[in-house]
Amino acid sequence: MFDKAVIIPTGDEIKEGIVLDTDSPMIMQTLIRLNPLCQIARRMPINDLEAHIAEGVSQAAAEGADLVVIIGGSGGGHRYSATLGKDFTHSALEALLSPQFSGEIYGKNGHMWCKLLCGFVGDTLVINVPGPYREALAAMEAFADTYDKAPADLKEINRAMLEAVIKQYPVSALQ
Repeated sequence: MFDKAVIIPTGDEIKEGIVLDTDSPMIMQTLIRLNPLCQIARRMPINDLEAHIAEGVSQAAAEGADLVVIIGGSGGGHRYSATLGKDFTHSALEALLSPQFSGEIYGKNGHMWCKLLCGFVGDTLVINVPGPYREALAAMEAFADTYDKAPADLKEINRAMLEAVIKQYPVSALQ
């Protein structure tokens, strides 16, 4: 069980106050349901840059966090269209986490792509959730249900989170 959790929102739009961070309070509620005595800290939002994301996660792990939840940056963004935001969470986590497990969701266009990862930095479990509220909520609820039963099973945690996000969309959107 985790006793100390850190939530790190990502995204220039969150950091600049253009978009309100509604995910952090929901994530806090989910974590408190798992462990009412958990100490939870929400960090200031960080820019969508691999180095900033890696630094934020590494710092939280060095400070003794048992769990780090990264919000946003899980899409394909700029890789598909110059008009979409820059999403670097998944590439930053791929370079940082060991062991790790990941999975991807593909939709009909580049905008509907999502990569979720979970893994460890030392003894700190790190997960990421998509930025859109309903996707983040579904992923966090799946995390909570799975973590409660199998806290070290990265593959099962990742599978449950991916399936929960997929269920937020009609089948026709994913084909």
